[in-house]
Amino acid sequence: MTFEMLVESALSALPRRGDLAAVFLSENCKFPRYVIGRNEEAAAVLGRVSVDGVIDDYANNLSHWCGVPVCSLKSVPATAIVVNCSTSISPVAVIDNLNSAGLNNILNYSDLLKVKDGKFPLPWFVKQQRDDWQENHLRWKSLYERLEDEQSKRVLLDVCRYRLTADPEYMRGYAVRLKDQYFEDFMRYGQETFVDAGGFDGDTTETFCQRYPDYASIFLFEPSSKNITAAKERLKHWGRINFLQLGLSDQVGTLSFNADAGSASAVSSAGSEIIEVVTLDEAVHEPVSFIKMDLEGWELKALSGSKGHILRHKPKLAISVYHGAADFHRIPEFIFSLNNQYRLYLRHYTQGWSETVMFFLPI
Repeated sequence: MTFEMLVESALSALPRRGDLAAVFLSENCKFPRYVIGRNEEAAAVLGRVSVDGVIDDYANNLSHWCGVPVCSLKSVPATAIVVNCSTSISPVAVIDNLNSAGLNNILNYSDLLKVKDGKFPLPWFVKQQRDDWQENHLRWKSLYERLEDEQSKRVLLDVCRYRLTADPEYMRGYAVRLKDQYFEDFMRYGQETFVDAGGFDGDTTETFCQRYPDYASIFLFEPSSKNITAAKERLKHWGRINFLQLGLSDQVGTLSFNADAGSASAVSSAGSEIIEVVTLDEAVHEPVSFIKMDLEGWELKALSGSKGHILRHKPKLAISVYHGAADFHRIPEFIFSLNNQYRLYLRHYTQGWSETVMFFLPI
């Protein structure tokens, strides 16, 4: 089947656990009912069904969530029906852990989405992906055909199907491997002048330094004063690092920033902090050879401010594309409009919707 047919087949697939879902939703359900996960999907289940508990072994003494008792996995009876609401990082591992604990009546939130008249809301990433697929399926097809290797094509297919359905079975072949993110052998990193855009607390730069200690220099951009202080402390034993308390964008100015979301801190109209932003072309005048970007959806703006470097120096690029469905095709289209001399790869680093990275290797 073609890429488009394989993607469409995910949307038309029959429910995997329709009978169990119907039992779980029944007003006369005789089985204990639980959810695992504390997010919008779990809240939607709790708003529709009376459950016995929210499973969370890392709740830090939290006794209730949304009015429902929080409990440990070991306290859940073997007869329970459990709805897995994990979607972002490790939904497959959650299923495996439930099975290992002797629980076999497991539903995923995706199963509830397929219940007729179930009226469960689509996760944001599913709704966004479905809308973009309907409008831009030819651009997705073009992206698939442009990818350099079979692994990249498989990643695009699996991630696209997962983002359309929230069904973790499409992510069975993936592991959570965040330490490998941005660092693939085919990129052939060496004596790089590295730009870490969205440096957070220095975690990615630290891994880069450890793996490629012969680097030429590093420019770490992080607008949060708290985060850049942490990065300086973390990286104090490494040299040739320029710390810039700035955000990257398509023009010089100021923006509102939500600085309280940890690694997900981002430019936001509701942000409580005002940050200074600059273009990469204005901030760094020497040639750069490797740019990594994870800017919580601001990547295209920052790339626009990096046009000069991409045109003149053709740096290696590792760009996060998972924050929005359209970024999967808009970002490569933008890069290739500037410089067509790249090989394109795609890799994924979780079992959920997050942490998909697009790699551009100069030809």
